[in-house]
Amino acid sequence: MAIPVLDHTGARDGRPAVPAPVVTYALIALNTLVFLLGPAAGLNPLYGTGQARVCAEQRFEQRWGAVPAELLEHRPLAAGRIVQPPGCEVGPTPGKSPALSVLSSLFLHAGWLHLLGNMLFLYVFGAGVEERLGRVRYLVFYLAVGTLATYGYALAQAHAAGADRVLIGASGAIAAVLGGYLRLYPKARVTTLVPLFLFLPLRFPAWLVLGLWFALQWWSVRSTGLDGGGQPPGPGSVAYLVHVIGFSAGFLLTWAAHPRPPRRSPGPRRTG
Repeated sequence: MAIPVLDHTGARDGRPAVPAPVVTYALIALNTLVFLLGPAAGLNPLYGTGQARVCAEQRFEQRWGAVPAELLEHRPLAAGRIVQPPGCEVGPTPGKSPALSVLSSLFLHAGWLHLLGNMLFLYVFGAGVEERLGRVRYLVFYLAVGTLATYGYALAQAHAAGADRVLIGASGAIAAVLGGYLRLYPKARVTTLVPLFLFLPLRFPAWLVLGLWFALQWWSVRSTGLDGGGQPPGPGSVAYLVHVIGFSAGFLLTWAAHPRPPRRSPGPRRTG
């Protein structure tokens, strides 16, 4: 899988510098802060170490993550339906609001690779979309499509084994950003590290990088099933359907807001 590290929207067209992508940077900072303070990072002594931290992480995700069955039934799971990890006892969360858990789940990550991968994609592609949509519309777009992708996944899980398992991560919202970027800047050049070529930085058009990314997500849905092979989304399992829904919705909504792609890419961005 290629790893995008930098986009080149409008760096040579001579237009004045545009404002820094404040919302994108704020989303990255908030996601990172939540992760560092939570149990998954392993840095907060309040959650203990070893097995105690593992169990604390499971309770944390159950409390703040989105569970498809809870979203569809509009109430927290009863104790007997909660998936119990080996060696842990996770109890019910009577004060939990399933509707609000959709938003809180967008800021939870299962591990360092999960966080860094998501934040890298948001950093590379978020700024261009934020500039075209504007800060307020971009933030609404990010949260709304992230919510839509989560509920879409929940509906797909209605009668599946994964309906009682926790879904976490910003992937649905970030996939929407990728879809929006593809609509707005299909010909922009994206510097990408390709493992096949010893991670040499190569430039490819956005339509190729993001088109292949989407094709991989779709293929993964077809090969693993709607629930990612029946495992909870986390370090060892990915809810690919969330990516597909988020990307498709982001592309279509951006198309509706901007029926015609810009003739010229935005100017270089201010970062200070």
